[in-house]
Amino acid sequence: MSRIEQAFKEKAFIPFITCGDPDLETTAKVVRAAAENGADIIELGIPFSDPVAEGPVIQGANIRALSAGVTTDKVFELVRELRKDVKIPLVFMTYANVVFSYGVDKFMSLCKEVGIDGVILPDVPFEEKEEFSSVSSKYGIDMISLIAPTSEDRTAMIAKNAEGFIYVVSSLGVTGTRTEITTNIEDIVKVIRQNTSLPCAVGFGISNPQQARAMAEVSDGAIVGSAIIKILEKYGKDSPKYVGEFVREMKNALK
Repeated sequence: MSRIEQAFKEKAFIPFITCGDPDLETTAKVVRAAAENGADIIELGIPFSDPVAEGPVIQGANIRALSAGVTTDKVFELVRELRKDVKIPLVFMTYANVVFSYGVDKFMSLCKEVGIDGVILPDVPFEEKEEFSSVSSKYGIDMISLIAPTSEDRTAMIAKNAEGFIYVVSSLGVTGTRTEITTNIEDIVKVIRQNTSLPCAVGFGISNPQQARAMAEVSDGAIVGSAIIKILEKYGKDSPKYVGEFVREMKNALK
């Protein structure tokens, strides 16, 4: 059983953290605080100058990280260091350009070397996934697919070919906290369940324990990004304590 499969033995809480916001030392402390307080998988964002799937909150985190001199090499070193004691699955979320400019083979082989379990590239459509997945599979790295409300008749096809887990996008548009989620997630998950036994977790817009619980009731877990980035924006280097408390509260809501 892979680390990702293991993480979904119960409802999974998956926080997203942009690496290097406000600095890599704080990121390491935040990741450890999240893991210690019940995070089941952690998504690590590799900063990119044009993060098209992100709303203003995560865009801001990307800008702060890049301004602080964060590079893909430094993110790999961060993961290498974290893996000395962080045992839960770690997944990269970044963009095709980052992987291309680094070299797809070099990127995926380093993912394996440092202990990354999966990669999410939100700007790569299903039809172009093969370019990356043919290489990632060579190194045992899951290419995690996204299914959005607009996927419609493609949902079954994406689900059948998915790896690791499926990221269900709860809302149209970019990431960001939302007061309510109106998409019929249940219908999307039903089609996924008919086509794969892989777990699926819902993200985009979840910001409080009530929303997380509601999403986990119809899926296998909840993904939260912008609400955590707001904590980092507010508390900076003092964030680990507050992120830990937030993760614990969210995880408890899923139990």
